[in-house]
Amino acid sequence: MSALSNMNFDRRTALRAALGLAAAGGLAACGGNTGRSSGGGAGLTQYFHAYGEAGTEQAIKRYAKAYKEANVTTQWITGNNFEQKLFAALLTKNAPDVFEFHPQIQLIKSGQVADLTDIIEPVKDDFNKADIESHTVDGKIYGVRMIDDPQFFFYRPSVFEKAKIEVPQTLEELMAAADKLTTSKVKGAFLGNDLTTIQNPLIWSAGANTLTPDNKPAFNTDGVAEGLKQLRSLFTSGNLLLDAPTDWWDPSAFTQGLTAIQWCGMWAMPAMIDALGDDIGIFPFPKVGSAGKQSVTNGGWSMFVNAKGDNVEAAKEYVKWLWIDQKEYQEDWALSYGFHIPPRTSIAESATKLKTGLPAEGVKLFNEFGHFDNIGWTQAMIAAVNDVMANSVRKNEDPKAQLAAAEKKVNAELTKLFG
Repeated sequence: MSALSNMNFDRRTALRAALGLAAAGGLAACGGNTGRSSGGGAGLTQYFHAYGEAGTEQAIKRYAKAYKEANVTTQWITGNNFEQKLFAALLTKNAPDVFEFHPQIQLIKSGQVADLTDIIEPVKDDFNKADIESHTVDGKIYGVRMIDDPQFFFYRPSVFEKAKIEVPQTLEELMAAADKLTTSKVKGAFLGNDLTTIQNPLIWSAGANTLTPDNKPAFNTDGVAEGLKQLRSLFTSGNLLLDAPTDWWDPSAFTQGLTAIQWCGMWAMPAMIDALGDDIGIFPFPKVGSAGKQSVTNGGWSMFVNAKGDNVEAAKEYVKWLWIDQKEYQEDWALSYGFHIPPRTSIAESATKLKTGLPAEGVKLFNEFGHFDNIGWTQAMIAAVNDVMANSVRKNEDPKAQLAAAEKKVNAELTKLFG
């Protein structure tokens, strides 16, 4: 749905030492506005990053205005450092009461986010099961999923047909397609300006995972190392779009003809359809190696309550009202400003915009190949694998050595978290 919509979606600002990552001076970047009501009732502040689609800011503020039990003020955080501003604010008396982010176990271990089990439990069975599991620790649910954002490769079937290219099923086939589609004006593929957005799908498509179910590193495999070598070859081939004017989350590189294939999210489908009509197809991240399987990243955003705030119960009531009770607003948020899959099964099943064409294909790939957030996969762990991508692909260092170094870092973080 925006520049920040895949944390999985590839978050690069490391969360350090149980949220001790920023000085209080970072508050200035957030505007220093608490949004406290001067009238009767609780005054609540909510933080959102600036979504890219027109109308999103107005929609969130419209929902908040409709809530009559409290005056809810929205901080709409622009720029690419939403995490820094959010976490800096969380360390101050001006911390938001409600904020969007992704399930992260540090937030729970540090006592930063409130247990929302009591408001979610009555409707838990109406949520995508994976969205509940990815927000649950020791039987308690700590966030409400607002949208699911699957990501895939986009291409133009007419271009593939003209070039006599089949939809790639393997990473080798993707590389061959990129080579064949590269011209003096068009690059064959765009994977994002720093490539880190595709690091998790590379791991999954190689038949590996970030962590095992019992929280052990699972990404240091021969298949992942081989995939990194192939990415290095693609990176140096001249067939990859690098340093695009806008990053992978924005469809402009694809719609403006800078690249023939682009990794992007389902949120961008309306803009792509407006620009290119029905000449658009999608495919998952292709299989990597003999043990691999195609994969689809499921990004998305969730709503959390600041457990250290002054208005915890009032904030929980607001979250319940908006993200559990108000199905009309939930559907509007998921489908009116870009295409997203509603995490509520009842809403997703009745969403006519997702029933046909490209959106329906997106839902199909999401259901067949989707991977959800792992609440134990932390910012520091993401940063460690970011280094693997940078060093192996951009600098041509040995992938196995880089994976081993990252595994050591991840193990250290796991020990801190789980003992």
